Amino acid sequence: MAGKFQFAKFSNVDIEDSLFDSLKHDYPGFEQWFAKKATNDSTALLFKDDDGLGAFVYLKDENEQIELIEGILPAVSRVKIGTLKLAERFQGQRLGEGALGLALWQWRRKKSQEIYVTAFEKHSLLISQLKRFGFSLVGHKNNGESVYLKNRFNLDYRDPYKSFPFINPSFSKAGYIIVNDYYHDTLFPYSELKHTLQESVGKSAANGMSKVYVGSQPLPHYKPGEPVLIYRRHTKEDGQKPRYKSCLTSYCVVTNIIIVKTNNRFHIPIEELLLTISNKSVFDERDLRGKYTSEKNLVVIEMLYYGYFGCGNNINMDWLDKNGYWAENNQYPANVQLLPEQFKAILKEGHVDVQDVIINQPGTCPEYP
Repeated sequence: MAGKFQFAKFSNVDIEDSLFDSLKHDYPGFEQWFAKKATNDSTALLFKDDDGLGAFVYLKDENEQIELIEGILPAVSRVKIGTLKLAERFQGQRLGEGALGLALWQWRRKKSQEIYVTAFEKHSLLISQLKRFGFSLVGHKNNGESVYLKNRFNLDYRDPYKSFPFINPSFSKAGYIIVNDYYHDTLFPYSELKHTLQESVGKSAANGMSKVYVGSQPLPHYKPGEPVLIYRRHTKEDGQKPRYKSCLTSYCVVTNIIIVKTNNRFHIPIEELLLTISNKSVFDERDLRGKYTSEKNLVVIEMLYYGYFGCGNNINMDWLDKNGYWAENNQYPANVQLLPEQFKAILKEGHVDVQDVIINQPGTCPEYP
């Protein structure tokens, strides 16, 4: 699937594209609404590939009451996902996960308290994805739509998907996952160029927010729910020192660890490994079968892509070493265990708003009907 997410003006989007057919049917007045947005110079997030428009996401800032059949939601700062539509050819694939993930990133950046979406219950795939990412049913509109909402002050940290894109403030340690550049740039497309939405991020999100690392690291210390920093190891023989070119590019939260093989002893059959990894890895089936056979140790680390540093903010190995955050005495970097304050210091160096990524619960939230 070649393509990427990008921001575009409504005026540059063809409303006659078949992607919008069901919206025209379900929502009388959709065409007039779309034309008004085009006149107002509004923008949306869309995915395009060689076959045309594949996804369309429109976000709206609100601060008003929401009237439901069951009662009224009080006015607070909210982001409404006004439209989240996928082309039929992508139904059941990971593009929808990427679209929702980008919407949640935008919600976090805007610092709004809540994000919500209205949907008819017949849109079962969308609703299952919303529930997976922590949206809860809070009521119904008079037109029959259900309202699914997520509150940044009422997150379920037992599941990294449900708390996404906020890291559990109670984590006890973090670590590094080391990925060679030629693998990294497929799993986490990498760019130093500055864009409104970096092209690399747009490509990565198109492949979903769930990522899988397959490596030969024995007995990793990571645990589900813990954050990890993605380290892009520079391997090219181009005369540049890896100390200055190898760097941290992204941060994730571990969702699962699968020990496939230790000391040439198999723990799961190859069929289970292939089923688990699916299309989330940079390796194809032939590569995986080869690794399964030849590697002495093999581990699968499933992660959720929580954020990136980007545009000149990537942190190189030289800075990590000089500040005491790197491996010592020939320790393998993936074995380094970072304290919470060290992890936060690294995020801050990468110009990440730590207080908005790792938030403390205030203990109260609005009562919903």
